[in-house]
Amino acid sequence: MSHMEAKTPKTPKTPSPWVSAIPLVVLTLLLYVVIRIFGGDAINGGSQIALLSATSVCVMLSIGIYRCRWAVLEEAIIDNIRASASAILILLLIGAIAGTWMVSGVVPTMIWYGLQILHPSLFLVATCVICAVVSLMTGSSWTTIATIGVALMGIGRAMGFPEGWVAGAIISGAYFGDKLSLLSDTTVLASSTVGVPIFTHIRYMLYTTVPSMLIALGVFTAAGLMLDHGSATHAEAYADALAATFRISPWLLLVPLATGILIARKLPAIVTLFCAVVFACAAMCWAQPHLVAEVAGVAGAGELGFLSGFKGVLVSCFGATHVATGSEGLDALVATRGMSGMLNTVWLIICAMCFGGVMTGSGMLRSLTGIFLRFVRRPFPAVASTVGAGIFFNLCTADQYISIILSGRLFKDLYARRGLEERLLSRSVEDSATVCSVLIPWNSCGMTQATVLGVATFTYLPYCIFNIVSPLMSMAVAAAGWKIRKAKENR
Repeated sequence: MSHMEAKTPKTPKTPSPWVSAIPLVVLTLLLYVVIRIFGGDAINGGSQIALLSATSVCVMLSIGIYRCRWAVLEEAIIDNIRASASAILILLLIGAIAGTWMVSGVVPTMIWYGLQILHPSLFLVATCVICAVVSLMTGSSWTTIATIGVALMGIGRAMGFPEGWVAGAIISGAYFGDKLSLLSDTTVLASSTVGVPIFTHIRYMLYTTVPSMLIALGVFTAAGLMLDHGSATHAEAYADALAATFRISPWLLLVPLATGILIARKLPAIVTLFCAVVFACAAMCWAQPHLVAEVAGVAGAGELGFLSGFKGVLVSCFGATHVATGSEGLDALVATRGMSGMLNTVWLIICAMCFGGVMTGSGMLRSLTGIFLRFVRRPFPAVASTVGAGIFFNLCTADQYISIILSGRLFKDLYARRGLEERLLSRSVEDSATVCSVLIPWNSCGMTQATVLGVATFTYLPYCIFNIVSPLMSMAVAAAGWKIRKAKENR
């Protein structure tokens, strides 16, 4: 009897898949209702309440039915939040970059030059290529979107493009470069989790990533030629308004150049982003003292003292700024919210980590993923199951890093037993867990990019061509058996 009693604590680790699905169903229904009610403002509180409500349902089921101890669930929540701490800090620094790069004139300068150079018909495809190159060099889709992506978003709006198309082109290019970059943390994480050399992993991804990107470029090229540019005539007026409001100077481009150099030197993302804020603050004081005075609330640059100037710089980092340009559309473009504008997103990430933590700690997530394991037999079912699991983990855990780790660990032994290559697993994980995270509104990536670009996730989702095609291409290549061999054939 004592022997049996010693084994009873294991029961919380194997909940029924049907019971495990209840919190996920509750979350899906609540988010549907919240989004119907609040629309794009759901991030201001409704989505957070939905996540916490689904968390409470999971906790009640775990404790009430499976006698799971609260201490276990609490520890899982803490572990999840701890894992997201660096992402939250990066997000706050991105908010500071958005404010300082705008008030300093860095982003307006990039927009101004972009309006002079980029032709409207080729803007979308050029945007995708530019973001792909920058992300490939930097290894960070988040940094690419928060810097050059914000500038391209402004150019696209000035040219009269629908914001969904512009955001889709930016995100498609940024995630293409992120996947293939040696500097990318997701690429390193996917390859190291599965145990594949990084160069082998990147080379094998080319077979699905390049075709997906070619399809995306074709779509963006066709869209640029077909979309109506009737309001593109406003581009010249926007350029004139920018020149009249900001001091436009090629010297300001040294700020993104210096930031790129720091990234190339592989400095930690938090250090690099902090330096980018400092560079922009210095540029702000040099190039835009009149705007610093306006933000600080003093009459003009002539009355700007040390304390008032310091106040203007600080407000640009953490607070809302509204620069009057004389154009209503441009005023909305150059308005920023700084770090404070990221607080709803931080709140949402913490709530999402709570949900992912209790789902993991209760064993419900493992119970649900067991469904995928039944289909791992041949290459196509294995890849399809891996892709499905990657998307599923993004939905449940709301974090791409957790999704990559769980997908890789879940299928690693099964791929080995079936004689499937490890590089096939690492590629399938990247083709799903990495690129699809930005398509989910409550995922940390979806929340961040929607906040940074000012475009709701559901608005840009249909236009993220690369992100949509990538998991489909992964399954198509597996179905065709292209470059897929048994593991023993490579030994």
